[in-house]
Amino acid sequence: MQQTVTGPRVVKPLHTLSNLLLLASTCIGAAQAQVVLAPSTPQVGSSNPVSAEPSVTRPNVKPCTVSLLTNAPFDNFNATTFNYAPPAACPGPWAKVVLTADFTVSAGNQFDRSAWFYLGDVNIFFGTTAEPRNNLSPSWHIERDVTDLTAVLKTAQPGSATIGNIVNSTDTSTIFANAALEFFPASPLALAPATPDIVVGLSSGSNPAALNTTADQVSQTVNLPRNVEKVYLDVFAQSQIDDEFWYLCVPNDQTGPLESCGNTAFRETEISIDGKPAGVAPVYPFIFTGGIDPFLWEPLPGVQTLDFKPYRVDLTPFAGVLGDGNQHTVAVSVFNADNFFNATANLLVFTDHGSREVSGGLISNTLSAAPTPHVNENLTTSSTGVVTGTVSVGSNRTFSISGFVNTSHGRVETTVEQKVDFLNTQTFNVNQNIGADVQNVVQTSTVDSQTTTRQGFLLETVNKHVSYPLTVDFSFTPNSGGSFTQTTTVNQQNQQTDSKALNGFPLFESNTQEQVISKDALSINAADQITAAVGNSSASFQSNDSLGNCFSRSLTAESQVLTSVTDGKGCKQQKRF
Repeated sequence: MQQTVTGPRVVKPLHTLSNLLLLASTCIGAAQAQVVLAPSTPQVGSSNPVSAEPSVTRPNVKPCTVSLLTNAPFDNFNATTFNYAPPAACPGPWAKVVLTADFTVSAGNQFDRSAWFYLGDVNIFFGTTAEPRNNLSPSWHIERDVTDLTAVLKTAQPGSATIGNIVNSTDTSTIFANAALEFFPASPLALAPATPDIVVGLSSGSNPAALNTTADQVSQTVNLPRNVEKVYLDVFAQSQIDDEFWYLCVPNDQTGPLESCGNTAFRETEISIDGKPAGVAPVYPFIFTGGIDPFLWEPLPGVQTLDFKPYRVDLTPFAGVLGDGNQHTVAVSVFNADNFFNATANLLVFTDHGSREVSGGLISNTLSAAPTPHVNENLTTSSTGVVTGTVSVGSNRTFSISGFVNTSHGRVETTVEQKVDFLNTQTFNVNQNIGADVQNVVQTSTVDSQTTTRQGFLLETVNKHVSYPLTVDFSFTPNSGGSFTQTTTVNQQNQQTDSKALNGFPLFESNTQEQVISKDALSINAADQITAAVGNSSASFQSNDSLGNCFSRSLTAESQVLTSVTDGKGCKQQKRF
């Protein structure tokens, strides 16, 4: 990924900084050739990457485990293939299926890398890796509930894992990975949930597709059965290269004066069916472990950095269209993509088990083909070439999509209403003459949606609020004698509230909030050597629901080691979920 020493405007590649920090690291990682399992709970004093997120809850039954990878080394850009077969001892149905993966990067010098696992063309994991040091070989664990992919997991098929990596005299660290699937058999106390009957991947083979411009798409032509009842699309959009720091980009006419990337600081994922707009997904502002300043993210990475979460788009209003017996093309694009986004998606299809054929169609669709962001430039350039002022870009969309299907249990009408709001405001003080650069960003990105399902006299409403607040304060200041000081503060959040009601009576409510706050000050001498890094960070995850479940964890770190772990604060009971 594109990274920098002196901020996101690519003054110097980050691997230069890594080399300064990791002197004499050449080939250090070659001796280690396996995964070292990280402790199951965060350890005070450790520099291993650790998140405040909870583990996936499991039913109280013994699982069958299918290994996908064991100590697989990644030192090139080739995929590691494996053959998957469902567990003979647990033939299903399954109450839950959990993907687990463990990673270790050998000590040395290495970039953060993108990682993805596939079964066929269906993505089962997407994330990035941590960066090592000459005296640190980081290990971490991720897990994901993949029960919704049951339709794929029932069939033996080839799989692949890709962690594109280069190992040479400069970038010396190899990445190792284990991966497995845990199958929990259904029982009277752990019932099998309803899962999609069909899962179709939107990908470039067994890889995400590179979307370099707004016009680029990742798509899949499908010919679904005639009894489609509900449809969803789980979308991943990962920023890369010139788009890695898209939230710090500016209008194209200001890329030179502000030393920044272009196409403004607005990106949005668009979903289409047969070339017509079908849905919207906000782009999460991922910051990878090498982003802006690697010391910011050790040991607490940014929100979702190591394990991306897909954004689920409800395409159920199009169920009647997609199940009409004809071929249809489902596509994903990124508005304002500017080299580039990795994008992939899984189409999740539920069918009517009581009927071979379901009729239906689209009732209305007010979603426009593209957003119309508004840009405001309020900049002043002094006689000495110093640029100060603000640049903002915003987008507001409100739309409604309705459709119906005539099922074996009656006519079902589904309406998806959404309000999508985005605003990014940046404040600049850039003096190219002396290399001084101050850039502060405040960004809000929210989606408020209501899905209404009407069947006879029953009216179910599902409300969801998603918010991605982000603030970045960055300063690169020259000192006397040719030295520099870089200070960065990042506040990154992910907030979600869900509720469900039937005929106005509340059925369920949940609230989740995750936050990472990180600060660091780098001292860089005239020879571009890091002489000091002074910082601290915190991470928190809080979730609760109307059933009484609650999880809370807070972490703090200083000088690249974990300093405290606090569990249960704000929860009336210590019950995980």
